[in-house]
Amino acid sequence: MTEKEYALRPNKTQIKKEIRVLNDLGKELIRMPDSALKNIPLSDAMRLAIADGKRFSRGALQRQLRRIAGMMQHEDLDAIQLELQRQKQPSKQQTAEFHQLEQWRDRLIAGDEKLLTDLIDQYDSIDRQYIRQLVRNAAQELTRKKPPKSARALFKYLAQLKKTTVLDANATVASNAEN
Repeated sequence: MTEKEYALRPNKTQIKKEIRVLNDLGKELIRMPDSALKNIPLSDAMRLAIADGKRFSRGALQRQLRRIAGMMQHEDLDAIQLELQRQKQPSKQQTAEFHQLEQWRDRLIAGDEKLLTDLIDQYDSIDRQYIRQLVRNAAQELTRKKPPKSARALFKYLAQLKKTTVLDANATVASNAEN
């Protein structure tokens, strides 16, 4: 065997690493909920194999993972991995909403009465007494250097308020569309 022929032969370690990556990808797909799996570009045979893998345990699962890894070679791995990364990262909109809620909470605790008035005007279902109590307690906790229990509760209340308002608006739009 010449040196050139030896160089053309596939590296066993590299092959094992590639198979391990495919196996890990199969495990990740099996662990995903069906709703998230719908968005991933897979063949029907691969979807069926993943559904079967969800039912199996131990030895049968290991055999199914090897089968999925073998089938994975015929799938578009780049598209699958791109979609998995997209699903793992929070959307920019969610992050922006989270930051907005944090800013509201911090401004309310700092004593921004204008923001409180704006929130009361913007959200009809706001409990004025409750939100003022949360703000007052959070400010006291901050000055006394206690754990931010009320600040967390204020954040959760603002998030719930925003979420219910969005849901109410969507329901209104849906009922208007039906009429």
